[in-house]
Amino acid sequence: MIPQEIIRRKRDGQVLTADDISAFISGLSTGKISEGQAAAFAMAVFFRGMSRDETVALTLAMRDSGDVLSWADIGKPIADKHSTGGVGDNVSLMLAPIVAACGLAVPMISGRGLGHTGGTLDKLESIPGYDVMPDEAQFRRTVSSVGCAIIGQTGDLAPADKRLYAIRDVTATVDSVPLITASILSKKLAAGLETLVLDVKFGSGAFMQSSDEAEQLARSLVDVANGAGVKTSAHITDMNEPLADTAGNALEIIHCLDFLAGKKAGTRIDTLVFAFAAEMLVQSAVVSSLAEGEQQARQALNSGQALERFGQMIFALGGPADFVERPNTYLIQAPYIVPVLANEAGWLSSCQTRDLGMVVVELGGGRRHPGDAIDHRVGVSAILPLGTRVEKDQPIAMVHASTQEDARRAGATVLGAYAISQEPVSAMPIISGRVG
Repeated sequence: MIPQEIIRRKRDGQVLTADDISAFISGLSTGKISEGQAAAFAMAVFFRGMSRDETVALTLAMRDSGDVLSWADIGKPIADKHSTGGVGDNVSLMLAPIVAACGLAVPMISGRGLGHTGGTLDKLESIPGYDVMPDEAQFRRTVSSVGCAIIGQTGDLAPADKRLYAIRDVTATVDSVPLITASILSKKLAAGLETLVLDVKFGSGAFMQSSDEAEQLARSLVDVANGAGVKTSAHITDMNEPLADTAGNALEIIHCLDFLAGKKAGTRIDTLVFAFAAEMLVQSAVVSSLAEGEQQARQALNSGQALERFGQMIFALGGPADFVERPNTYLIQAPYIVPVLANEAGWLSSCQTRDLGMVVVELGGGRRHPGDAIDHRVGVSAILPLGTRVEKDQPIAMVHASTQEDARRAGATVLGAYAISQEPVSAMPIISGRVG
């Protein structure tokens, strides 16, 4: 296998064979492919795309670059959910313990921040002691005893994707349908899933800008996953404003705890979490209808079982035993917390959501380079939803920063991301379609 020939053929728009793709991915996982060659391959795929068969071959090659787990001995339906990424999207943190309390097993392999979007692992690493890279034995024990475990890719699970993921983040090749499809599904297939639900986002804070682009990606993901034997469906969801009312690592952990304590009822993220919970329970044949699934999931939240499962997961993976009861003891607060004040009265009518995600990166809560350290304290909280009536000088958000100057710059960017209308506006529906 000559790597540059495979890159050249894809650069020129040719269809690669399964053997070509398998050989290239094998070289990527063993280190025979350089970072430059991997970046060139990603850029060629970005511009030239891949056929369905090429995407299937890429997904399976990346899955088979490491171990593939089996959960035959666990005695529960094996289910998972994945989001294509957004701003203030911490759905996985709440969803996993909710459906675990309903009888599912959720071995969730998650990623770090990518571009302007936050990463589930970066959020969990806000919690002292939490091990996002446990060995397989600890991972299995946690899934078996708690019902859910959210971890990162170990060196043995889809290692080729782990390397390519970091390269895509810094080479502007994130938003490619074949690369996103293969990256998401290689990890999910390696985790030994039986069912999968997908959150495919569109809008100003998503990688897919339009609902048509999101539907294209959703169909790619659903086709490839079902073809690989995993029962899969997808919701197409709006990301034209932050999903939660916070964006930032420790801040989204606090939001998660508030959600699981029942303090976020009636919000857009509440609608989405329970839509996915119901879908997962129906796909796993635990319930026979979406209405029954939502009812069971809400009971898991209202009874306190879901919050208890979250605390158990934190402790099982090395975090504090009393984290749920005393989060402020463990989550460090940023030294500067500054309000962003509306510069006129009116209704919040639109948001450049990507700009808010980049604010978190600029504050230090994301990465410019793969090896950058994360400042878990920083971000934006108390974000008002679109459609809210505000008065001049009313806070529309709070910036959490490590320096006063960072807070000033971030506040100006947040304010500039919003438009204020003199007429009331209606919020967009959070779910615009379903594929599967």
